[in-house]
Amino acid sequence: MSTLIEAVDLKQHYPVRQGLLGRQTAAVKAVDGVNLRIHRGEVLGLVGESGSGKSTLGRNLMMMERPTSGAVLYEGSDLAGRSHKALHPYRRKMQMVFQDPFSSLNPRMTVEDSLTMPLRFHQPELSAAQRRDAAAETLERVGLPRSMITRYPHEFSGGQRQRIGIARGLIVRPEFMVADEPVSALDVSVQAQVLNLFSEIRESLGLTLLFVTHDLAVVGHIADRVAVMYLGQIMEIAPTRALFTAPKHPYTETLLSAAPQPTVGARGARIPMKGEPPSPLSPPSGCVFRTRCSHATPECDAAHPELRSRAPGHLSACIRDDISLVPAVSDRPTSPRRKQSA
Repeated sequence: MSTLIEAVDLKQHYPVRQGLLGRQTAAVKAVDGVNLRIHRGEVLGLVGESGSGKSTLGRNLMMMERPTSGAVLYEGSDLAGRSHKALHPYRRKMQMVFQDPFSSLNPRMTVEDSLTMPLRFHQPELSAAQRRDAAAETLERVGLPRSMITRYPHEFSGGQRQRIGIARGLIVRPEFMVADEPVSALDVSVQAQVLNLFSEIRESLGLTLLFVTHDLAVVGHIADRVAVMYLGQIMEIAPTRALFTAPKHPYTETLLSAAPQPTVGARGARIPMKGEPPSPLSPPSGCVFRTRCSHATPECDAAHPELRSRAPGHLSACIRDDISLVPAVSDRPTSPRRKQSA
């Protein structure tokens, strides 16, 4: 499977300045040396606690924020060093769905205005009638009737607004989409509908999707592979079923133990993390998870583990090969539309 987009030693450090002269005294390491490949046509789930750097990594891949260092390769071409003008051809290929459906839409613009605006920039050759037809067609694709095209955002529910946000990203027919916590602000029943919509869109359009979430139950149903992020670094990457049935990193084990189970009485023992999350201003030496890891040894203080293969397609950043980790209590089903390979 070919690689569509790739992060190479990607870093996003935010300077902390103090004093009258605003001298930099430290840096918040939101993304710290991430290497990640997303294959064409796949759904990659990116999970982790709040503050782990997931959304920042997504914005870096979209070039909404230029990384401090490293490269973002789109079909082999580095986007990080390109000017704003040189990035314009890629903007149509890459689109984003934001977390909050209430603030992501302009309350003074109708649905038609919101959906046709991207076409004004990326396909200026289209007439007003053609743009309106494209907006109506895309609205139907996300499950909303054409008649709603003249309405304003306040006339919709949260789930409907998120569908409009998805339609806005789809209208230019992108190849790659970042969905940043797209269901976290929605009711559980609406979440299922929106997840099914993403699955249908991926299948019908061949879309490549980075699905950012803190909920492992969500990625268990939509993702082909899962990348687990902690304190700006990738801890583990694996096919979804392999991650749930045979985790290779203690942080993944902890997240799986905290994930809700679909079967009554199926919950196993919760595996707690020690202490509080370290500050990204001064992450721990060696393995950044060692201060909260129940399997940490003195060697973890000095060793900086790199992602390495532990099974076919399964990478983990942990030096402990001698431990057996607890899998998810139940084997989460994958979507019937897709055959999941371990």
